[in-house]
Amino acid sequence: MVSSLESSIGTERKLVTELPGPKSRALHERRKGSVSAGLTNGFPIYIERASGAILQDVDGNQILDLGSGIAVTTIGHAVPELIDAVSAQVAAFTHTCFMVTPYESYIEVCEELAALTPGTHAKTSALFNSGAEAVENAVKIARLATGRQAIIVFDHAYHGRTNLTMALTSKNMPYKDRFGPFAGEVYRVPMSYPFHDGLNGPDAAARAINMIETQVGAGNVAALLIEPIQGEGGFIVPADGFLTALSEWTTKNGVVFIADEIQSGFCRSGDWFAVNHEGVIPDIVTTAKGLAGGMPLAGVTGRAELMNAVHEGGLGGTYGGNPVAAVAALASIRTMRDRNLVARAREIGDQLLKDLTSLQQDVAIIGDVRGRGAMIAFELVQPGTKNPNAAAAKSIVSYCNSNGVIALSCGTYGNVIRLLPPLVITDEQLADGFAVLASAVRSAG
Repeated sequence: MVSSLESSIGTERKLVTELPGPKSRALHERRKGSVSAGLTNGFPIYIERASGAILQDVDGNQILDLGSGIAVTTIGHAVPELIDAVSAQVAAFTHTCFMVTPYESYIEVCEELAALTPGTHAKTSALFNSGAEAVENAVKIARLATGRQAIIVFDHAYHGRTNLTMALTSKNMPYKDRFGPFAGEVYRVPMSYPFHDGLNGPDAAARAINMIETQVGAGNVAALLIEPIQGEGGFIVPADGFLTALSEWTTKNGVVFIADEIQSGFCRSGDWFAVNHEGVIPDIVTTAKGLAGGMPLAGVTGRAELMNAVHEGGLGGTYGGNPVAAVAALASIRTMRDRNLVARAREIGDQLLKDLTSLQQDVAIIGDVRGRGAMIAFELVQPGTKNPNAAAAKSIVSYCNSNGVIALSCGTYGNVIRLLPPLVITDEQLADGFAVLASAVRSAG
């Protein structure tokens, strides 16, 4: 088991004011005068410090974090190894632009990505700032390398907020509504969603493949882009065999298989990457979120012949692979190895699945419990049906937040609660967080 980091702010949830407290409320009023209303806050408490799995707000409340900044602070908050690496790099230099005068840490991150991503084939990488940038560049690479245009994506997918990645994303509100027109040559097919479609993996894949071949044509497809476990769409874990069948089809037809591991990668699913659970070897993997412990960094890692097909100057960006973010990634990866966070993610997942499955027997609003590793969710339904119950999800999040626990909702219909605790969370903290969550569910039910 991995212990929580020693923390000067303590390791327990503690409330000293109502939430949000008076200082947070005052800051939120200030925010309204200077920050775009298009940016929302799920929980408007303003954070001053953090350590391990605990956030401390400006009012002195200690909040238990079951969201990790949406799967970013996988190694926890204020990790000494990361602090030391970032501090030293800031003192040395903060930026030169890798495309102008390069530096070793960028190369080291690419070497780590080549070693960690699935497959033993030759790989190269390019580094960017965000998950959306990584996905967009992966599509660019696939189109150039294949000479084709069509991109296949899936129902419930989320890939980002840029123009192209909005086109790749399934959900309209709030991500796409009235922001078009969107990039073309994007085609959407059904995802394997066992709770709703009841199909086994091969049959669900055959349904998708038939649609691709009849409506698009295999010879026109540059890439098939998929989240091995869908994130924002509802933590949907496809049926066994679905990813394998899709991978076999892409290989047979010269289509680039892109695994979007931005939320599911870096130990989160109980393995370094979620595709490892089915033994699938993608042609390209996109990464971000947990890669650099909170620093903005993303990667596109792929078969060398694909990545190197791009002409000189065809990839890049001013800040991509920034040296501070690069050393943060190296420190994060070392921490994951040293603390065996792959194993810890499995322990967390086993406990949460056990507890949620037990809770499901007591309340009629939990329709499905699913996930892998420390990427666990439950879907809320109208009792006796599979119809979405977004009101219950909203109630549960509100209850948890008011009691000092960060919980996040997701799903195409807003009816899924997702749990993404830092992998350094202690057993005691996890039990405390679940107790609050269970009370919230019973109250909503």
